[in-house]
Amino acid sequence: MSDAATGGLAVIMVSYNTGPALFESIEAVLAEPLVTELILVNHENPRADVYRLVDIDKADARVTLVMSGGNLGFSRGCNIGAAHATASRLFFLNPDTILQPGAAAAVIETLDAAREPAVVGARITHMDGTEQRGARRGELTVLSALLAFLGVSQDLHREGEALPEGAVPVPAVSGAAMALSRAGFDALGGFDEAYFLHVEDLDICRRARDLGGQVMFEPRAEVRHHGSTSKISKFKVEHWKAAGLVRYFHTHGGVLGPVKAAIAAPLIYAALMGRAVLMRLKG
Repeated sequence: MSDAATGGLAVIMVSYNTGPALFESIEAVLAEPLVTELILVNHENPRADVYRLVDIDKADARVTLVMSGGNLGFSRGCNIGAAHATASRLFFLNPDTILQPGAAAAVIETLDAAREPAVVGARITHMDGTEQRGARRGELTVLSALLAFLGVSQDLHREGEALPEGAVPVPAVSGAAMALSRAGFDALGGFDEAYFLHVEDLDICRRARDLGGQVMFEPRAEVRHHGSTSKISKFKVEHWKAAGLVRYFHTHGGVLGPVKAAIAAPLIYAALMGRAVLMRLKG
């Protein structure tokens, strides 16, 4: 299958203080022959890592290193990376993920067959191969989010369900390993940059479905995920997640969206900040 026939596949990585996992991730991507471009958006890595990224950029014509000038957030970083890509397909990968053999081919096959604007998510696993939470998700509502926080319902996170043999439609997939066509991405206007970190993936999936597109979970595309490699305060991460959830409910809550967001906000912040405190105490 030639590059011309496929239209190419651009992998886009946004990296902020990722650490050694970044280079393992880059190596796996560049080992995949179906990847025609790798766009590396450097948000704010240590100087020694930036020098290594510059060397990688010089050594491989497929690589484009983009210096963003600071930590501008995941959504904006993805949009910056997409602006530098020329391929007809965009595959957003976290910089601490390891692309497994066959994953790119499965993503391309499913993306090309899906109804646009389409979003295809990979099966994200721990390093031991067991499925991580978040790769396939149910509908996000105020109730489903609160039940998930309480551990009462698993509808929002579906990793406990039997693994399908092929691609299946789901309400949402994870931005840690998410593919869109260039045409679909442009039709959606890219990621909403008001989301700094977290929930931007749920938002773009919802907007794709609202426009009549399909969101597909592709179990044959495995991506292993180190997770939590960036040195960021847990309180900052939970704050960004809470802010993202509140924005989501405000935007996608219908006529009563602002009311739902206002009611849910204190509960969401209390739950997530409490979780950050518990993680801090355990750590």
